Amino acid sequence: MSNQSSSKDPAQSRVAAAAGQNSSSSTRWVWIGIAAIVLVVGALAFVFTRSDGSGGGSATPDGGGTPGVTVVPAGKVEIGTISVTGTKLPEQSASGADPAVGQVIPTITGQTFDGSAMTIGPSGEPTIIMVVAHWCPHCQREVPFLESWLRTNGAPEGVRLVALATSNDSGKPNYPAGQWLLREKWTVPTMVDDRASDGAQALGVTGFPYFIVVDAQGRVIERTSGELTAAQWESLIAAAKSGTSQPAA
Repeated sequence: MSNQSSSKDPAQSRVAAAAGQNSSSSTRWVWIGIAAIVLVVGALAFVFTRSDGSGGGSATPDGGGTPGVTVVPAGKVEIGTISVTGTKLPEQSASGADPAVGQVIPTITGQTFDGSAMTIGPSGEPTIIMVVAHWCPHCQREVPFLESWLRTNGAPEGVRLVALATSNDSGKPNYPAGQWLLREKWTVPTMVDDRASDGAQALGVTGFPYFIVVDAQGRVIERTSGELTAAQWESLIAAAKSGTSQPAA
């Protein structure tokens, strides 16, 4: 028979217990470390998402956009609900003076892509209204061009910028307009027109993209259509600030 005792030596028992405690403590600290890393990564992801504009913007729907902040929200409104009050603008003829110059624009009440209320109308400050259609190839080139200009130069001081996404049609390319503008990181507050394009009709729109420049009282200074150069865009800003049409440099 063996002369060894079946019970452990007290010193050995204490060592074994300490080892178990150390193992448990190490495991606990590993899990704490993992949790801390997850929290840090999540916080950084949130910061980067906000900084690149993909998380939506903080500018008010009927205010001016802040370049670098996407104010076109990732909503589900593809066809808006529009209400028009006031006198609609006449269409611009191919030649001759624009009959809408000097006329006060109607007030268009609608919503942005997330359903937030938005108004386009006399606002007490000079305004440029941009009308775009998701399927229009000219608009698809003009939107990133203007957004690039805004990010380089900043929002024009003293001039409100708003947009109207019109002629929305699920049967045409690049639908819906909200997802298109979100991909372009568009920073201009944008209203969604209704199925009949009542908003565009109220502004006398005859082509895309379309631009309406109005003074602080909402009177039309100038209207134009088509892709703009930087000089032409800057002349619209100058017209809004001065209250009179300005030739492009």
